[in-house]
This record gives sequence, C-alpha cells and structure tokens, in this order.
Amino acid sequence: MSQIPDRTALLAFLDENPEASRRDVARAFGLRGADRDDLKRLLREMEEEGVLRPRRERRREGGLPPVTVVEVTGTDRDGDLLARPLEWHGEGEPPPIRVEGRARDRALGPGDRLLARIAREGEGHVARPIKRLAAAPARVLGLFHAEGAGGRIVPLSKGEGREWIVGPGDAGGAQEGELVEAEAVGRERGRLGLPRARVVERLGDPSAPRALSLIAIHEHGIPETFDPAALEEAERAVAAGPEGREDLRDLPFVTIDPEDARDRDDAVLAVPEEGGGFTLWVAIADVAFYVRPGSALDAEARLRGNSTYFPDRVVPMLPERLSGDLCSLHAGVDRAVIAVAMRIDAEGRKTGHRFVRGLIRSRASLAYEAAQRAADGQPDETTGPLWEGVLRRLFAAHRALARAREARGPLELDLPERRIVLDEGGRVVSVAFRERLEAHRLIEEFMILANVAAAEELVARRVPLLFRVHEEPDPLKLEALRETAEASGLALARGQVLRTTHLNRLLAQAAGTDQAELINMATLRSLPQAFYAPDNLGHFGLALQLYAHFTSPIRRYADLIVHRALIAAHGWGPDPAADGLGTLDRERLEETGELISAAERRSMQAERDTTDRYLAAYLSERRGTEARGRISGVQRFGLFVRLDETGADGLVPVRSLGEEFWRFDARDGTLTGSESGVTFAAGLRVLVRIAEVSTASGAVLLELLELEDAPLRRRRGRKGAAPRREGRRVLRRRKG
Repeated sequence: MSQIPDRTALLAFLDENPEASRRDVARAFGLRGADRDDLKRLLREMEEEGVLRPRRERRREGGLPPVTVVEVTGTDRDGDLLARPLEWHGEGEPPPIRVEGRARDRALGPGDRLLARIAREGEGHVARPIKRLAAAPARVLGLFHAEGAGGRIVPLSKGEGREWIVGPGDAGGAQEGELVEAEAVGRERGRLGLPRARVVERLGDPSAPRALSLIAIHEHGIPETFDPAALEEAERAVAAGPEGREDLRDLPFVTIDPEDARDRDDAVLAVPEEGGGFTLWVAIADVAFYVRPGSALDAEARLRGNSTYFPDRVVPMLPERLSGDLCSLHAGVDRAVIAVAMRIDAEGRKTGHRFVRGLIRSRASLAYEAAQRAADGQPDETTGPLWEGVLRRLFAAHRALARAREARGPLELDLPERRIVLDEGGRVVSVAFRERLEAHRLIEEFMILANVAAAEELVARRVPLLFRVHEEPDPLKLEALRETAEASGLALARGQVLRTTHLNRLLAQAAGTDQAELINMATLRSLPQAFYAPDNLGHFGLALQLYAHFTSPIRRYADLIVHRALIAAHGWGPDPAADGLGTLDRERLEETGELISAAERRSMQAERDTTDRYLAAYLSERRGTEARGRISGVQRFGLFVRLDETGADGLVPVRSLGEEFWRFDARDGTLTGSESGVTFAAGLRVLVRIAEVSTASGAVLLELLELEDAPLRRRRGRKGAAPRREGRRVLRRRKG
C-alpha cells in the first residue's frame, strides 16, 4: 500500500514550508520509488482542483492570497453570490467573499468552486472569477470497516457497488461498523483501481433508531441546520397586526390536516348562496409578511426549496419560530393570511373570486379522521358543535366541486400511501396504508381551486409568477404503457391526441382486477414529473390550463413567490415593495424555478429512500418468514416483487432462479428459462421468503417459492437447478 501522506498532512507541511519542492516533500515523508510518482499525481490533482496553489504562487503570510479557490455558499440580500475561501491562514473564521457578477451569469449554486482573484472592497473582499473548476471531490456515505491503521467503506447507495479504501491517517477516528461520510482523495495503487476516501464526519450507529432519516439527509445533501442570521431574523419576528388588513375574525374558519401535522398552512370555510352555490373561502398563512425578499430567511428558504418530511422528523423550509408558531394557523389565535373568496355554482364551477390580505382566528384544528367521523354521523365534543354551521356546509360544497372535477376529467390514479408508525424510541411498530377519506378529497379540491384562482388573478394582472407545469407524456413512454396494458389484456387508445380521459379509461378497466396496481404504477411511470417555470405550459394531470402553487408557503418556496406576486399586484400593505415580488425575484424567476424543482426532486428521493429503509428495518425482524406479493418489474438481473402487506419492494436475484440460461426480453418485459420454459412477467402473483435485509441501504432480497399459487420445485438438469411448476406451465401474457 502506498505510504503517501493524506491531503491534510500535505497542506499542513506546505503551510509551514511554502517554498518546498516536490523533492523536499518526498524527503520529508520518506517516500521512495513508486510512492514519489503517487505524490506527483496527488499534488497535480490538488492543484487542478484548486485545493493547492502552484509553488510559485504560495506565500507564508496570513490572510487571503491574491489568487485562490473559493466555494459558493449562497446569496446575500441583493442576490450577489457569497463564497468562502478554501485556503485561509488568518485568525478565526475566514471572511465572507462577494463573487463579482450575478448567479445567473454562470448558473452557479452552493458547492460550486471558482479560481478567482481576491481584492479588497471597502470593509470586505470581492472575488473576480478566472475560471470555473471541476466539482468538489465526490462524497460517499457508507459503513466503515477497520483494517489495520485504515479501513474500507461500503457505500449505502444501491447504485454504488464499489468499495472505497481508507488509508492510514484518513479514518478520522471512525470505529468498526460506524456510519461515516467520506470525501474522495484519489485512487489506491495496487488495489485494482479502487478509489480512496478520507472520513470527514462520523454519524454513529447506523442501526440506531432515527438514524435512517439522517442517512438520507446526508446522502442527498439536504440542508439541516439554519444559518444563524436566518434564525436571528426569525426570533426577532413579531406577529402581524390588523393594520392594512381586512378583518375576517368573525368568519368560522377551521383547519383540517393530518393527525400528526407539523404545520397548518390553510383554513377553509363554505358559505351557502342562493341557487345551490357557495362562496368558498381559503385562507393561507401570510408567510411573505415575515420572509422578505433579500433577507437571510429568504436566502435560506430558497436554498432549501421546500420542507422534507420523514417518518421521524421534518427538515423545515423555515425555522420553527415561523413554521410552527407565527405562520401556523392555530385555533383561537389571530393569524395573518392571504385569503381568496371563490364563488361556485351548484355544479361546482367557479364563477368568480376575490383576494384579500386579512386576519383570521381559526375555530378549531381538526384531523381528517375527526372531520370524516362527523360526516359519518359520529361527531365528537369538538366537531359536534361545528357540524351544522361549518362542517356540513364544507362537505356539501365538496360534493358540488366533485361534480365539476368529474366533468373536467383529471387523472384518477389510485396509489395508496403507506403510513409508518414508530414508537417513542423510533422503532417501527407497524406499516399500513392510509385510508383515503372524503375529508382528504375535500381539502384537496378546495386547494386546487384556490391555486387556479391565484394563477388566473396574476395572469389577468400581468404579474410574473411561477406556474406549476405538468407536460404531456412522452410518446415513447406512452407506447411502453400501451404494451404493458395490452400484455395484461387491456387497451389504450391509439392515433389521437392523448387526454387524461383516455388514461382514466385504462385505469377503470384495471380497477378491481389483479392488474390494478401494475397499471396504476405503469401509468405513473409514463408521466413526466411536474416542475416550476415562469412560462405557462398547462397541467396535464389535473386537466387545467392555468395552475400555480399558492396554498403551502410554509413548506414550499414556489408558493411564497406567488404570494409576493399577489401582494405586488394588489399593492397591499404599508410597503408592498418590501414584501411583494421585487426586481430581484423577477430577474431570477427562471433560475428560482430550476433550483426549487431540483430541490423538490431531491426531497422526494430522500423521502422514498427513508421509507425503504424503515420498511427494511420492519422486515429485518421477519427474516425467514413467507410473504405474498406480485411481480412489479422484470430486469435482466432479477425480479422486483412488491409485498402485499407492507408495500415494500424486494429483489429476487436471477442467480437464485436456477443455473439455466435466462433470456430477458426488454420489449415484453419478461424473463424466460431456456430449459424450463418458465416465464416471469409483471403482474404475476408470487409467494416469497424474506432471505436477506440491509436496513442501512433499504435492500430486501427474496427467495421465490410459488408462482401463481403453484409451488416451484427445483431439479438438477444439465445446467443445474431450474425452477419447475407443479402442474401447468406459466404462460407469458401476449398481446391481445
């Protein structure tokens, strides 16, 4: 193994000996032969990455060098990029540096690195970029295994198969089996090109309760701690008063949220009108009053993009002082809102709307289940007094909206949501599917209508905004969906402009059959992901021409932008320019849309990965037990099976199916044995045994026992074991 020093030791030595040559370094560390070649390569890598300046540019005195590498950390109140130097020889923390030019000029973001000239500017420093450098060294999250003075790291990411070598002095004190985050430092000579890494953070026992969400937070780089300046701004915030607001405190608003809701963005109310229609009120927390453009809170919220929710914690977009207190519409307290009153007719069609900046006092904070029990004739002490004057009217209004929804024909996917229940220690107690109630649909329809009203209002007033865009499916993905449907004996129309009604017909054909889940998942996979953009491209899934997110500004930055646009459009407040959509917001609207769309995808993946890990933790105590499920996907390397009870996904490796040759047909999505003739396809029922579980990675390996309720027996053939059906063969489902 190479004995070259790690980067920290090299930088420390060169800091003390800035004029040292490569030969001096080799002599100081006792390097000979091939080790000197490794040293040369490492020094060149460090110079290319900007971590180390060439010898001719080094200097001993403290402070900032005239040319150095800086790493972008965010933006200031004026939208200028801020950075930190990677080399600092002064006392205390390095000073913040302003990067000359705007973020949009070079599409830079946090973590990007620049080689720049540093100059004094007033009381601070400015960096004038010379060139953009390669990305920062790759990071890996994994389990540390000690070997001698160093060790190795086994990555947790399912897509990362290689291990990383940790050299002597790079372990950072990590212990056997500990969860660590490490940084790439090159490749290890003589170890088949395995990459080398240096431990930068120890995260503790990976099997500890509540560690599973922490893994996802680090793996996906979700900002977990707030900037001190943002926390200070939040703590200084004072509740908004009635000045400049319409007083809505006499109206009996209520909030209806999940039982474990961490914040309450919205309150609702329905007032009956003549002719069978209603005036629907949706009041949304006035977050824009507290989070002003250009503030530290605004920079932090834009960086995060949204709150990220895990079974055991939430990583909020805003500090608790705002998200859980001043901006949360708690019952019995005055709260600032931006509200919309929408008139609908008896068929649920919106005939008009009016936006106000107001003050409300919610009558009750209800859970979906409690509201539903009241609608089912089982009110409790809270919902009973509210039934006649509030809840009954809300449910009646929803039934009108449901008629309008049916006429509009949005996509009707049926994808049950899993609910993971933890005990006080953070261990999984149960896994179940959330029941879909009318109370859920009620709030959903109210919010959709309010979002439509916000988009219409801003378009009519010609004020820029971020639309929620959902484009039509890609033709190639539609063809794959069509083949899946036909292989299941169903049909998807051809040769016409696709509408959601066509997909709904397919979903209706599958409803109540063994293929229902398969078709719903295949339909979902055929759709593009929604995103935020300043250009209106419509929302295919909701079958709407205009749509924007307005109803969740506590947890989504896009909604905050829409709130600011409404404030600017109406000239609300003593100083609309202070908390409305300003010049900076308008200039970087497209960039903001891209940033928060990426943040949304990051959060969704982190939440999915954490759910997988919690499901794996639940199944780890059931190793060796049998479970029923359905093949949800077929690949060359094996079968994916979704288990009925938990919805967990597991893999049956192809090597466990027998030693015959397995032919994979990508077009039909099937795997067929060359000797047995057994064919595996998505949608087939199976019985499996839980064989192996990795909680840290969320991976579940399964052993196949039965196919379509008939046991498999294994016999030794010319090529080894091959699965056989007892009785009739499993026939591949063909088109038609």
